[in-house]
Amino acid sequence: MNVPSTFSSSGKKKVFVLDTNVILHDSTCLYHFDEHDVVIPIVVIEELDRFKKGKDILNCNAREFLRSLDALTGDSIFNGGIPIGAGKGNISVRLGKPFHQKITTNFSKDKVDHHILNAAYHVALDKSFQRAVLVTKDINLRMKAKSVGLLSEDYTTDHVKNIAELYKGKRVVESLPEQIIDLMYTTPYAFGAREMTFEKELLPNEFLIMRNGSKSALGVYDAKADQIKRIENRSCYGIRPRNAEQSFALNALLDRDIPLVTLSGKAGTGKTLLALAASLETKRHYRQIFLARPIVPLSNKDIGYLPGDINSKLDPYMQPLYDNLTVIHNQFSGKNGSSRRIEELLSEEKIIITPLSYIRGRSIVKVFFIVDEAQNLTPHEVKTIITRAGEGTKLIFTGDIYQIDHPYLDSQSNGLSYLIEKMKGQKLYAHINLEKGERSELSDLAIQLL
Repeated sequence: MNVPSTFSSSGKKKVFVLDTNVILHDSTCLYHFDEHDVVIPIVVIEELDRFKKGKDILNCNAREFLRSLDALTGDSIFNGGIPIGAGKGNISVRLGKPFHQKITTNFSKDKVDHHILNAAYHVALDKSFQRAVLVTKDINLRMKAKSVGLLSEDYTTDHVKNIAELYKGKRVVESLPEQIIDLMYTTPYAFGAREMTFEKELLPNEFLIMRNGSKSALGVYDAKADQIKRIENRSCYGIRPRNAEQSFALNALLDRDIPLVTLSGKAGTGKTLLALAASLETKRHYRQIFLARPIVPLSNKDIGYLPGDINSKLDPYMQPLYDNLTVIHNQFSGKNGSSRRIEELLSEEKIIITPLSYIRGRSIVKVFFIVDEAQNLTPHEVKTIITRAGEGTKLIFTGDIYQIDHPYLDSQSNGLSYLIEKMKGQKLYAHINLEKGERSELSDLAIQLL
């Protein structure tokens, strides 16, 4: 049930009051409100000041926003505001005001969120604006705003609109002519895409499961050659794919003409293991292998409260990455020099396993770069990583878009979903959604039922 707003919502021009988490999510958010005005409560500036020091991407976003604000503004930002840019509204910073009676009655003064709520309430009372909206990624704060009749919205600029229709990277083609299947098993193991009519146009590097009765073949669409080429079931550094999806994933991971790959899927589908195996298989082509993941909670303060030195604080977050490396290591234990070679690569720092924030400042040139748990990144963070990739680098993002630990992200707003939606159809990109778990029958049952 919608709570009726205390304030008028007539008229087209709005003023948006921003919560701190919106700015930390997207440091360029100021430029995404079209012709409408933007208000920053002074308490938000104070919060950003606390975030500006540190290595995390949140800290970087705080600094970038404050620099942008400083470049835009003069004294008038505290007195009516100044234009954000051509075709945009004005931005202003509002100083604190005494708590309104309606806010005081319902909420304490000891929470920053309530100061932001109070600031937005006073903006809504300002008759110079036709409609005031508090923009926050905090669900609880949105509920509190609505409880006092204040309009409130999530920041949806980078949302994926229909997550159910998110690109899967593959399709099944039934009842394919038998002669087409036969072509996939004779030289040159391909056929022209124009020889068939598809219900939906094929996208570059889209994978296909093609069937005719008991006959079947796996293929991928090569947009440059306009051909569907056969995919072989090949092993990779001791890891053999157990299903069609894993074969598709390895094909994309090993293809040096595809510098950007995303792998999505639930736990146990082999996303990180396949990416790591591919990095070791192709290591001669790269200067280093980076295996990184974001730290959740992302706040440096939360990490700081954990006991021990920095390594002991971070070990629990990094251990799953070492576990995947151990699986590959065990494939060769006692058999040949590959096991010893993995140990050498680690000691020589040819394989770097690290929190994502620690990569900042490193050269990302000719690197096989795996970003694990990418669903815990914002779209802006994903963009930052990709735009820093140098020549000869291959980027792999893996994650489960439905298993998110970040408090202000969901399946529609996380960086992995956004990347899949925006990059589909590009010749430099491939994606596969892995659906079949390969841990154990019990693990699959637990994921489905519990």
